[in-house]
Amino acid sequence: MTEAILVAGGAGYIGSQTCKALAEAGYLPVTLDNLVTGYEKSVRWGPLVKTGLNDREAITDAVTKYGIKSAIHFAAFSLVGESTRDPAKYYDNNVGAAVAFTQALIDAGVENLVFSSTAAAYGIPAVSPIPETAPLTPINPYGGSKVAFEQALHWLSTAHPLRYTILRYFNAAGADPDGEIGESHVPETHLIPLICQAALGTGKPLTVFGTDYDTKDGSAIRDYIHVVDLAKAHVAAIERLRAGGDSQVFNAGTGEGATVLETLAAAERVMGMAVPHSLGPRRDGDPQSLVADVTKIKSMLNWKAEFSDLDTIIKTAADWQKNKLY
Repeated sequence: MTEAILVAGGAGYIGSQTCKALAEAGYLPVTLDNLVTGYEKSVRWGPLVKTGLNDREAITDAVTKYGIKSAIHFAAFSLVGESTRDPAKYYDNNVGAAVAFTQALIDAGVENLVFSSTAAAYGIPAVSPIPETAPLTPINPYGGSKVAFEQALHWLSTAHPLRYTILRYFNAAGADPDGEIGESHVPETHLIPLICQAALGTGKPLTVFGTDYDTKDGSAIRDYIHVVDLAKAHVAAIERLRAGGDSQVFNAGTGEGATVLETLAAAERVMGMAVPHSLGPRRDGDPQSLVADVTKIKSMLNWKAEFSDLDTIIKTAADWQKNKLY
């Protein structure tokens, strides 16, 4: 019998790609999603339970029906700007509802949980590349809510038979190479889809925020990881837990960074068209450099990025933006 994995937020950008990766690895992904930000059209590799994290009865029923022992939690709000305007919304969902979800899983007999966290947990880091042992000093409610749930997960696991893996994402980017799923946020805040939309004329001209950082061209540096590589990291994390692995935290990135202006230039080259843009001042709280130390994830999960060169990220992102299905 095919083993089922419960995927909370499986109708979202990264969640749906992970469902595809789970199916390719021989699992049945069971998506739990209220479709507030996700898309039903993204749920293509297993059943959908249309509900939220606080629906204890539906969670218990799904775990029982499909014999679930492992789960992945993607179902968080993730807009930094919105989090500063409405921190209660972020703590209510990203902490309160997440704790309720996890307790429901524990009570139903789920033993393994992979949690999608963020490099925003590190705030403005003192070192780069950033190791998992770096201080957690978030500078916005979004990052704060993720750190709060990381801490809650630790304490829940000490009180109950639950083992977990935390993946702290850097900049997820790109789209499914088969064109089946991709990035469709409303509003869109991520750099690479904004670049593609500006070039294609389906979005506004890009603003490059900050040209006076201490970098090779003055713009900020980010570590971009292709969504397919990120999805495969979740599969590797689930398989390690299923094999009896202990609770761990891993950075999910590539260990390499590109500046905003380098990324823009790469997009112009790959897409063969200009990216209308202007130069603007820094945004408050934007770190100069966010690059992951990926030594630990490579060694302990036997994982490496295979699709995360900038050209592949941009090509797949641009192809999705030209032909996206939703």
